[in-house]
Amino acid sequence: MSKWLLLTLVVAGVNGLAAPQAQAQGQVRRHLVYLRDKTGTPYSVTQPQAFLSARSVARRTRQGIAVLPRDLPVNPAYVTQISSVAGSPRIVYTSRWFNAVVVSCDSATLGRIQALPIVRTATTLNRGYQAPVPHPSPVQAPPLVNRTLATRAQYGPAYRQNLQIGVTAMHDAGFRGDGMHIAVFDAGFPGVDQIAALQPVYLENRLAATRNFVDGNKSVYTRDNHGTNCVSAIAASQSGFYIGSAPKATFHLCITEDAGSEHPIEEANWLAAAEYADSAGVDVISSSLGYTTFDAPSPSYSYADMNGRTAISTRAATFAARVGMLVVSAAGNEGDDPWHYISAPADADSIVSVAAVDSLGNRAYFSSYGPSSDGRTKPTLAAMGLAAAVLGPNGAAFRGSGTSYACPILAGMVAGFWQANPTLTAQQVIVALRSTASQANNPDNELGYGIPNFVTAYNALHPNAPLAAKAEASAAETLGLYPNPSGDGPLTLVLPAVLQGRPLRVRVLDARGAVVQQEQLPATRGAEVSLRTARLARGVYTCEVSAGTTLKTVKFTQQ
Repeated sequence: MSKWLLLTLVVAGVNGLAAPQAQAQGQVRRHLVYLRDKTGTPYSVTQPQAFLSARSVARRTRQGIAVLPRDLPVNPAYVTQISSVAGSPRIVYTSRWFNAVVVSCDSATLGRIQALPIVRTATTLNRGYQAPVPHPSPVQAPPLVNRTLATRAQYGPAYRQNLQIGVTAMHDAGFRGDGMHIAVFDAGFPGVDQIAALQPVYLENRLAATRNFVDGNKSVYTRDNHGTNCVSAIAASQSGFYIGSAPKATFHLCITEDAGSEHPIEEANWLAAAEYADSAGVDVISSSLGYTTFDAPSPSYSYADMNGRTAISTRAATFAARVGMLVVSAAGNEGDDPWHYISAPADADSIVSVAAVDSLGNRAYFSSYGPSSDGRTKPTLAAMGLAAAVLGPNGAAFRGSGTSYACPILAGMVAGFWQANPTLTAQQVIVALRSTASQANNPDNELGYGIPNFVTAYNALHPNAPLAAKAEASAAETLGLYPNPSGDGPLTLVLPAVLQGRPLRVRVLDARGAVVQQEQLPATRGAEVSLRTARLARGVYTCEVSAGTTLKTVKFTQQ
């Protein structure tokens, strides 16, 4: 069962730090071993450059965050003691924040490790190693297809989701994520290195690193497609086809999810990825992952565990926030399921938990509810996650639904907003977006503080030099259509506000002005409607859409 927060998949998760499960003698599993202290460590908070990058130290310095003992690496002597225990245990990775070691070994060896004076306790994370799930090799991206959406032709089907939170105006103002580092935690990124719309990341040397915490290597163009979908919503940049919310940011791609299992090891992977992101100087973490229930024999969470203190990933997200990173986490897709509530790590304190809305700002039916079980307002903010546009491994755009997609769309805006306001701390960025969002004066447990907007938040901080929202105003009055040029498939009309929710008459005229197709469309909810055209000869056509006395037109080319 899968773990990512996509509508068509089931959110699952891990239990808190339970006692190790009974296991067959000799079976190798992974275990989280907590150490008693960091006594005798060769590392010092006065010399953080020994274990943190210059960028990481600078991020703390800008925000007035001190390097604390929690940031010190695990004592290497303790790691040596554990690895020397009879049974040849393998150290998978260590955790600075938890002062712990993830060890791969059988039950007898674990018993000997637990008997060491340096060990406090241990918990079993999985039932055994899961081999990578095979996926077809990515194919080369298709050639550029021009699309026209309102007045922002370059955004393609990503236009509405970007417009809704002010990303188009953010880009017009020159803030596209330049210099900001974003880490994306997910289940795999096949095709990302081949997709045409993502090539600028590579050509401009903006892929900082790749890490695969599941397989223990740096290979990330494998496993599940979900990460590809999510990173495209931020990073894609192909004018006339698709532009993401922070197309000039620098990226760290991290696989933390094993699509073939549901075990606590994935939350430990999330922890390891967060500590890597911290040490590498990442600014924003985008995580479309969630944890509620778990495969037997591992116990599942209850809603009471969504208290910001229990889940491994939640505690890791809180640590990430404490060291100055801004964590953006999908809230969950359990709103119409018996679970109903947010999942971990969305319950963490001091992070942005993202709900999903449609293009009109209405809550998506699947979006998980708050509050956290200890009564904090959750989710935090909302973005478009119903029929959001993303890219697949073959480079083709499609629409999908889930808080999985709302999360990266918003994460890109967060990065651009922080770029525009570099003197703010991560927590001040959250406050600025939260206090100016659509429900700031009346937050609830469906959308939290509501839908944020770059222009609104920016202008609140810069009242003497406000940004205009001309792009939004003009786009709202224009009819859009894609794909353009079109082929044999259906066309999608993007309706201006004046035509939405009304019965429509649609006419297609050729270059001479002759009507070649005409039909009536019933009133539909939303900004986009599908139009199935008759077989058209090659040429230039005009599509007219009217409701009452209101008429809008758009030209398109039939290939």
